[in-house]
Amino acid sequence: MARETKGNQGNSRRSSTLGRALGLMAFMPLASRAPLYARLMLALLVDERTPGSRKALLAGAAGYLVVGRDLIPDDIPVLGQLDDLVVVVLAVDLFLDGVPQELLDEKLADLDIDRVAFDQDIARIRRLTPGPVRKTIQRIPDLLGQAAAAIQQSGVGPKVRDWVNKEERTA
Repeated sequence: MARETKGNQGNSRRSSTLGRALGLMAFMPLASRAPLYARLMLALLVDERTPGSRKALLAGAAGYLVVGRDLIPDDIPVLGQLDDLVVVVLAVDLFLDGVPQELLDEKLADLDIDRVAFDQDIARIRRLTPGPVRKTIQRIPDLLGQAAAAIQQSGVGPKVRDWVNKEERTA
């Protein structure tokens, strides 16, 4: 009995690894469209109709990449590089979730990006993202918006600005 269980666990692990590898292969068509999607992201970032909390989410992901402090150290083979990819993919996915649909449609048309291929690529990404991770990260933009509103209501911004300006005048 114990042997059967061990054998089944080995098969399960191999099929899980194979499933992940096949899942990563799903990103190959997406990679060929990456330059188009980079232009789309830039067009949405500079558009004033894109919510600031979503822009902050992308800025946070960019900061994560630039700082170089990883959740999983880069010297761990494969996994060390995948955490950067996961952060970027999740940030872009959640950024797009918060963009008004009519704005996204407009930018896709402006950049002549095939809507069907775009929707398929987003679906591929979402299938590879674990549900609990996605649900947790979906809360970040709302939390950023609440923090910004609290800071604005507190009146701290003008006080800090006055303090900085006062320091500049005395220097």
